[in-house]
Amino acid sequence: MNYSILDFLGLLGAVGLFLYGMKVMSEGLQKAAGDRLRNILSAMTRNRFTGTVTGFFITALIQSSSASTVMVVSFVNAGLMTLAQSMAVIMGANVGTTFTAWIIALFGFKVDISAFALPLIGLAIPLLFSSKGRTKSIGEFTIGFAFLFMGLDMISKYVPDLQSNPEMFAFLQRYASMGFGSVLIFCLVGLVVTMVIQSSAAMFAITLIMCSKGWITFDLACALVLGSNIGTTVTPLLASMSGNVAAKRTAMGHLLFNFLGTVWTLAVFFPFVDLNAWITEEIGQGDPTALFRYVNDLQAQSPDLYNQLYANSIPTDNNVILHHRTIISQMQVSVSFGLSMFHTVFNLINLSIMIWLTKVYVKIVEFLVPAKHQGDDEFQLKFISGGGILSASELNISQAEKEMHVFAERVGRMLPMAKDLVHSKSGSDEFNKTYSRLEKYEEISDRMELEIANYLNRCAEGRLSNESKRRIAAMLSIDSEIESIADTMLGVGKILLRKQQSNVHFNDEIYANIDLMFEYVERAVKGMLVILDNLENVDEHNIISAYNHEREINNLRNQLRTANVANINDRHYEYQSGIYYMDIVSTLEKSGDYIINVVDTIRDEFKGA
Repeated sequence: MNYSILDFLGLLGAVGLFLYGMKVMSEGLQKAAGDRLRNILSAMTRNRFTGTVTGFFITALIQSSSASTVMVVSFVNAGLMTLAQSMAVIMGANVGTTFTAWIIALFGFKVDISAFALPLIGLAIPLLFSSKGRTKSIGEFTIGFAFLFMGLDMISKYVPDLQSNPEMFAFLQRYASMGFGSVLIFCLVGLVVTMVIQSSAAMFAITLIMCSKGWITFDLACALVLGSNIGTTVTPLLASMSGNVAAKRTAMGHLLFNFLGTVWTLAVFFPFVDLNAWITEEIGQGDPTALFRYVNDLQAQSPDLYNQLYANSIPTDNNVILHHRTIISQMQVSVSFGLSMFHTVFNLINLSIMIWLTKVYVKIVEFLVPAKHQGDDEFQLKFISGGGILSASELNISQAEKEMHVFAERVGRMLPMAKDLVHSKSGSDEFNKTYSRLEKYEEISDRMELEIANYLNRCAEGRLSNESKRRIAAMLSIDSEIESIADTMLGVGKILLRKQQSNVHFNDEIYANIDLMFEYVERAVKGMLVILDNLENVDEHNIISAYNHEREINNLRNQLRTANVANINDRHYEYQSGIYYMDIVSTLEKSGDYIINVVDTIRDEFKGA
């Protein structure tokens, strides 16, 4: 087998295309995802059972558990699905992948979904030139989807061709008679090979060849299949690399599901293999353990005949060889059925046990993959959902009030990020990471504003008192003002980006004054959060404090603006430095205006309600 450096670079490129496809697909989803898509997914994953059925049918349809799990990872990354919902879909996908094994066992073919990749791109390109943003986003999603499958297909093409070179595994014969140790070794081999070739179907074919040549027994073939079950989790793990914390947790949940399933199966391995061999025999497909005995007896009694049988050029007119080939072919069908049965029974039992432990899985993966920063994983609304509205619209308003506080808290986290960005060295990795995080938070705040507004509008369609209608109008105003605070925080980041591009520097005096402005705004944000935390009983003292904070911010802005002119004249710093410095101060002062707008609305509509 020749494997050049060019093949290796091709493999890297295929992985790159796969990851890029995942990124484009996820971003397109985030932009295109309206209530319709969210509601469809919500209906499909309303509980763990419907989620499992969804996972099964999607995987059975596209005949790739890796691809369907990658899609689930992208849904979670886009905030369209919760971690708990994704776990149920992944469990269903694991059972759905056995459908592929049965098709291969029965008909010997597999649907090549990558064949549709180029036609999909052809259909999606015109959508990119649409004037409608939603249509353009659907085009991006479709192209990302096509790239993802092209990448998966190319990965399998550029990995070493182990399937056509089974002699590479001949050395494993010496490890086939070590009892349970052999089972563990072959399970590990199945895991590693599937990780490398990125195809459990190809691993299935290799296993069949090894059984046919009499190298391994049926139970060791089952161990290879068991290992390949864990190996398939590598593709979603790869996909989650370009995703957020929730996406990484989804991929980890997939790995955990298959790993724990393998652990319990290994604990009862030999009786479990015997059970599947018995089921295969009972349904009239023969004894899957017979092939190994038959081939080994043949090799022991007639080694020349054995060598001729497996030689590359087999004389077709030799009746003896043709007779043995026919028998072996029939026994291969038995082994193929036996392995498919093992895979199916394993996944069905695994599902029936694990489906009751979904919440436990969520807690475990949250522990294993902690959020780097508080709140990074909160991509869903906490108190309200995009799904159906309760009949009691008055109750929904109180839920929205709680959500508003969560929204304001999230936006409040952007303040220390913007402050850190001011002190980050221009062009450094720290600067780029902090800016990207600030940008991500602003995107999420846009979505939260829209979802809260949509929820409130749907509440307003219900039967409400005049007071409640006024309250909804006030909350819509507050929703918009909170999002404007997030815009100002990103605005600080954009000013710093322009400063970096202009190669302008701040001195210690400017840094100290900006920090002071941040302190004043931080106090105002904390005051706003206290008021939002208890809208039903607004304290007059907190309202007065909020106005005092606003006056302090305005006074400081005026002082700094006056001092800036004198400092430039006295050459404390360059004129351009003063421009960027004042832009930051003015932007922070604007955030104070938005905060006081929130307080004004609460004072007018909620105080004393």
